[in-house]
Amino acid sequence: MEDAGAGAIGWRPGQRLVALFVMQRGHLFGWVPVMLGLGIGMFFALPQEPPLSWLYAAAGMALGVMGLTRVLPELIRPVVMAVALVAAGLALAGMRTHLVAGPVLSFRYYGPVEGRIIAMDRSASDARRLTLDQVVLYNLSPERTPTRVRIALHGGAGATPRPGDVVMTTAHLSPPGGPVEPGGFDFQRHAWFLGLGAVGYTRVPVLRATAAPPPASWARVRMAMSKRVQAALPGEPGGFAAAIITGDRSAMAQDTLQALRVSNLAHLLAISGLHMGLLAGFVFATIRLLLACVPWIALRWPIRKIAALGALGVSAGYLGLSGGNVATERAFVMVAVMLVAVLLDRRAISLRAVALAAIIVLVLRPEAMLGPGFQMSFAATTALVAVFGWLKACEDWMGPRWFRPVLTVVISSLVAGLATAPFAAAHFNQIAHYGLLANLASVPLMGIWVMPAAVLSVGLMPVGGEAVGLWVMGLGLRWILGVAHWVAALDGARGVVTAPGAYVLPCLAMGALFVILWQGRTRLLGLGPVVLAFWLWSGAERPDVLISEDGRLVGVMTDAGRALSRDRGAGFVAQNWLENDGDAADQLQAAGRWEAAQDSLAALDLTVLRGAAELRGFGGCAPGERVVAPKTPEADTQPCTLYAPQTLRKTGAVALYLRDGGANTITARQMSGTRLWNSRDIRDQ
Repeated sequence: MEDAGAGAIGWRPGQRLVALFVMQRGHLFGWVPVMLGLGIGMFFALPQEPPLSWLYAAAGMALGVMGLTRVLPELIRPVVMAVALVAAGLALAGMRTHLVAGPVLSFRYYGPVEGRIIAMDRSASDARRLTLDQVVLYNLSPERTPTRVRIALHGGAGATPRPGDVVMTTAHLSPPGGPVEPGGFDFQRHAWFLGLGAVGYTRVPVLRATAAPPPASWARVRMAMSKRVQAALPGEPGGFAAAIITGDRSAMAQDTLQALRVSNLAHLLAISGLHMGLLAGFVFATIRLLLACVPWIALRWPIRKIAALGALGVSAGYLGLSGGNVATERAFVMVAVMLVAVLLDRRAISLRAVALAAIIVLVLRPEAMLGPGFQMSFAATTALVAVFGWLKACEDWMGPRWFRPVLTVVISSLVAGLATAPFAAAHFNQIAHYGLLANLASVPLMGIWVMPAAVLSVGLMPVGGEAVGLWVMGLGLRWILGVAHWVAALDGARGVVTAPGAYVLPCLAMGALFVILWQGRTRLLGLGPVVLAFWLWSGAERPDVLISEDGRLVGVMTDAGRALSRDRGAGFVAQNWLENDGDAADQLQAAGRWEAAQDSLAALDLTVLRGAAELRGFGGCAPGERVVAPKTPEADTQPCTLYAPQTLRKTGAVALYLRDGGANTITARQMSGTRLWNSRDIRDQ
């Protein structure tokens, strides 16, 4: 009678809550990387660097709570474990920050630089860059010398640099710069985890310091293979092939790179999850097929596991050959997890496998969570696994069997594009309106033509037959490049968007993850944070005035867009400001708006001194005025607020927001806090 009565009046709220939690049994593992990520995010959002004792306490608490979970009631166990994982994430990020600590140059240096080349790439201005370790700087002790420096080459001809060479030059070096605006991308933090203690450039030739050839290394093998690829397949297809096989993008022209970005095909250039997955899948299928052709072997040996081992070995070799950057390491981890699942007779593709890959990446490199690569790759993978898992129950509506591969490609491109679009727009401030079209025309060809040809060319390279595979590969790459240029030339191919606020992406990600990971109809509650995130993004406020960290550039918002105080110089800062505004103008066009900014400057009592003549003619200022100058004026500036290099060095870039009766001032240091990567005082403790 009691049960019947309860059924008649419905469950009480407590019973419903219990049933809701019971429904999550067997599906909680996917939340482990989410909780770790929350802890990592909390660490990087802290305004002050936490003491090591706090990190040890967080780690101890996490381990202790995890050990006690088995004696806790089953219903509260997941909640307690979630808290422990958040603490573990915070401790992991803190420990990693201290483990990668190294000297950072604290002043501007000009003089001789010697070091060993460990990486070569190109800057945004297409200049060749060298990353050096074993660095020697004139009159600087080893304890104060950065572990690594990166130098852009703007000089004349010199020795042809090769990875492993010990080289010397005369260069300008400076500490890594902070965010170009408050809340912007923090290059100081990025450089800290790369081990870069200084960046700069040289205008003189680079000389080889040692006559003896350096020992063999992955980097030297990679560059040698890149040269052979480009010799056998000249032009941009050869540069594209070299980028796919070895990770060397130096032969790619800037206009082609831009076309790939606008058409949303730039992911085909980077060695990431797509390439690693296609390679592993092709090798796995090839080995399994060859072994299956021999009945005696097929009937007696575990050919599926042998194929998985072979694919894992080839993937590991591809990781080493590509340079082992963070994106490729992440892709290898994801592929390795799936191949190991095959070896253990588990499902290779599942949300549990994706979660395990994310856990491994977060434990090894917690800082990767802040980058677009981690966010976009795991967004795409998680969405694809979830969507195809949901579709498995309704395969009948997918049409005849011969049509399903075509529909699968369309659904994959659509789902991956939608999943990664918000993150791409947030980090790169642009939307590829025809990206789906370009990917449908290119991605299948990459899988069935280009990657198999790449494997063939590398396999024939020891006997000098790489030209055969590269000729085949070139046909596919020419098609992809043609698609990229065609799509990029379409009207409206590229859209620009305003940078979101700090809480938009976390809110969006948590809502989407709740929809995917939570079980039951209440998962639809996750759509609320997703809608909220887009609403916040649509109302994102941009600063009325921006001042660069060296005082050389000022940007003032006008009705026509941001007006810049200079038409050249500080190009990187100018480009970032305009992109974050969602403004498609270039620096020259934005500088043409400067006259329209005078009313806003007058409303703020802001004087901008743009050159030596204006500095000499400056006669001083009154209380309440603001002055921006690339160097300290000779006139008295005591009564006013001065934004000059010596003051901006402490605050970083400055943003001003017009408010009734004045302006709200926010500095980059206020937003980024006082952390190990941006404070010499903390590092010296």
